[in-house]
Amino acid sequence: MEARAILRTEHAGKYLTQLCKHFAHKIDVTYEGDHGECRFVCGTAVLEAKEGNLLITAISPDETQMMETQSVVERHLVRFAFREAIEPLQWQPQNGARLIG
Repeated sequence: MEARAILRTEHAGKYLTQLCKHFAHKIDVTYEGDHGECRFVCGTAVLEAKEGNLLITAISPDETQMMETQSVVERHLVRFAFREAIEPLQWQPQNGARLIG
C-alpha cells in the first residue's frame, strides 16, 4: 500500500533533515540533499523537498501498518513545524489503493 501527502512550506528541506536526523537515532534512515527514506518496522516514509513542498510517501504492507507509518511521521512533523501550526496532512492513496486513516 502507498499513500502520499504534501505539506506546503518554505521550510521543506529543513523539516526533511530534522525528521531524518531524529529518526536515525532509532531506525534505518538514509538522506541526502532533498531526498530521505525512513524505514520503520511498520513501513517506509519517503521524503522529498521540492519547490516549497515537502512530499511524503508512506509505504506499508497493510492498513494497520500504513496508519502507524502515517501517524508517526505526521506526529513528529507537527512537532517540528510548530511555528507554522500546520493542518493535519491529507493522505491520498497511490497506485489504486484506497484511502485509510
